[in-house]
Amino acid sequence: MESPESQATVLNHSSNSLPQTSAQRSWIWTLSALIILAGGGFLIWRQFVSGGAPQDFGQIQSVPVKLQRIEAVDIKDSSEYVGVLEAQERVSLRPEANGRVTQIFVSSGETVKPGDQILQLSAERSQAELSGALANINAARAARDNAQAELRTAEAERIRAVAEVNLQNEEIERAEYLVGRGAQSQQELDIIIRDRSIAIASLNADQERIQAARASLAQANAALAQAEADSAAIREDLLDKTVVAPIAGVVGDIPVKLGDYVTEADVLTTITQNQTLELELSVPIGEVDQLQIGLPVELTQFGEDEPIATGSINFVSPQTNANSQLTLAKAQFSNPAGRLQDAQKVEARIIWDQHPGVLIPTEAVSRLAGQTFVFVVETEEQAESGETQQVARQKLVRLGDIQGNSYQVLEGLDPGEMLVVAGILNLTDGALITTETESSLVTP
Repeated sequence: MESPESQATVLNHSSNSLPQTSAQRSWIWTLSALIILAGGGFLIWRQFVSGGAPQDFGQIQSVPVKLQRIEAVDIKDSSEYVGVLEAQERVSLRPEANGRVTQIFVSSGETVKPGDQILQLSAERSQAELSGALANINAARAARDNAQAELRTAEAERIRAVAEVNLQNEEIERAEYLVGRGAQSQQELDIIIRDRSIAIASLNADQERIQAARASLAQANAALAQAEADSAAIREDLLDKTVVAPIAGVVGDIPVKLGDYVTEADVLTTITQNQTLELELSVPIGEVDQLQIGLPVELTQFGEDEPIATGSINFVSPQTNANSQLTLAKAQFSNPAGRLQDAQKVEARIIWDQHPGVLIPTEAVSRLAGQTFVFVVETEEQAESGETQQVARQKLVRLGDIQGNSYQVLEGLDPGEMLVVAGILNLTDGALITTETESSLVTP
């Protein structure tokens, strides 16, 4: 049996322990309440951020992506160059003589034909002088015609006089015979001799008239030639002051204005034929063995990949530049739509070869440890529910050259696969995905 002192000691110890146990329990309940409040606040925050009902923490979230179906396309093995187009027909018009601009017949950008008038300059000789020269030609031609008529008349008269002299000679022979026989008198013979002398004199006069007519004709011909030469000189002077189009094409800028005085060194305007253009390409010596006539060449604007025109190689130089080790090649392009212009700077792509293959956008490619990967879509069945779902699978690929905004795939992908082209930064291998859009890969 314990002593009273011992019992008192036990009682005192028990009474001191009760307050400590209650404080501990109060502290535990307070901590639990704080944890519950924090968890509820987190759930409310998540609900507010997601914009809907509280989420099920057991559900795995899917990643939104964009897909494209891989299709086989024609792959172009090519090399790119930069060049300046040059029109095959282009002229700079300059005056053939100094003068002041008195008339402009065309406007910049107008299409002209060969021989169309472009500008008129003031002429040193007037149109009235040309008209006078033409009148002189007509007068000289009339004088020539008169001289020819007089010559023909004189020649006809000479023929008649020759016939008359021949007739008189026969009459004299006949009269002399008759006089010798006593059948005709001497007086009649003398009359016949006199008539022959008159006929000879007339013949001589006709000869002189012929000579004079020939001289007049020669003078008339000379006068006509001089009049024609004067007229031609005046006409040429007028033509020199009329600037005409030597080729068909489009009129360029016309820097001169009415009243401007121009010289033979001034460019009045240009005429350019843009239907056919040529491009010079400097090809490295390492690619010359592939270079041949007829290879297709595509033109593109800077920063664009879609061709604006397609031509072909039409010249390959047989020599290589000794300093640059580049070979000159030329490509020709038809321009019926007028999209190309003379002196236009373009990017050119020589197509060495074409073959089927696969192209993918550059943004679909990710790199890790020096290797290149893409994400493709696979359909898997959930073990619990049996439902199918789309997941992203990472695939190693081997890429070729870049063409515009696409890579050529050498290994790792086949036509028909669905490729992830947007949202790959949020993906891991096997991640659930939701599709935003689907399309087919096309040739860039």
